Amino acid sequence: MSEPLTRAAIDADDGHAANPLSAKQRVALLPQVVTLAYQAGEAIMAVYRSGEAGVSSKADDSPLTQADLASHRTIVAGLKKLTPVLPVHSEEAADIPYAERKSWSCYWLVDPLDGTKEFIKRNGEFTVNIALIDNGIPVMGVVYAPVLDVCYYATQGAGAFVQLSKSKAKPITVKPHVQGKPVKVVASRSHSDARTTELLEQLGEFESISMGSSLKFCLVAEGVANFYPRLGPTMEWDTAAAHAIVNEAGGSVCDANGQELHYNKPDLHNPEFLVLPAADKTLRDLLNIPLQELSS
Repeated sequence: MSEPLTRAAIDADDGHAANPLSAKQRVALLPQVVTLAYQAGEAIMAVYRSGEAGVSSKADDSPLTQADLASHRTIVAGLKKLTPVLPVHSEEAADIPYAERKSWSCYWLVDPLDGTKEFIKRNGEFTVNIALIDNGIPVMGVVYAPVLDVCYYATQGAGAFVQLSKSKAKPITVKPHVQGKPVKVVASRSHSDARTTELLEQLGEFESISMGSSLKFCLVAEGVANFYPRLGPTMEWDTAAAHAIVNEAGGSVCDANGQELHYNKPDLHNPEFLVLPAADKTLRDLLNIPLQELSS
């Protein structure tokens, strides 16, 4: 493992003091962040195998388990060693006021266990999510599903990849919908509503794939699905890591007007969003997403 990235090392790299991490540094960091996601997955699996999740409720009534906390501690400690100068914003330590956050040009955004409901159901469809945010844009993302032993990862400008178990990582790319064939839609296993059903009716014939957590984004990123709509509430840490992967695979995570999701907002809630191939004109037309906004 390379030495931690201190402020002096960051400022010295290519002379870009204003840019906290260069593209070269992000590429060098990515394998270490992947390793950290695997370590967090092991911490989660220790709780999963024990059968003692210790489920409690947060202030918003969402579930919290000992696995969430074990993964949080593993990731935060690891990121602090890798990049001591960069802040870490985790779902399990989310109460950082915007007055402090607004000065963060580059920081880590973490969901230690995305899909806690899936964890409790023991269906394996939960993930570790680690993202690097640079000026509101996710420029690195790692999504690891420990039960499935599949890891998706990407960093801006270097492509998106999937690694299953011990096999060699493979590059992934989105696949636009083929006109005349059913649209392959990935839907939430734990969240559904009438408005989403109404939206899907605009597509005509479609096939639905059920999946939990941020794996839904990843199915679009690797071309298994063409489209993922999310009209229910989500938070920034739910989407950032997978958003980076979708972008590098040639996709887009945007609102109904085609505007990409932005991060480190005063309010950490995301707007409703759509995940689809960025160049999919057929799907854009069906959904009335403006071309000029989506391709900008």
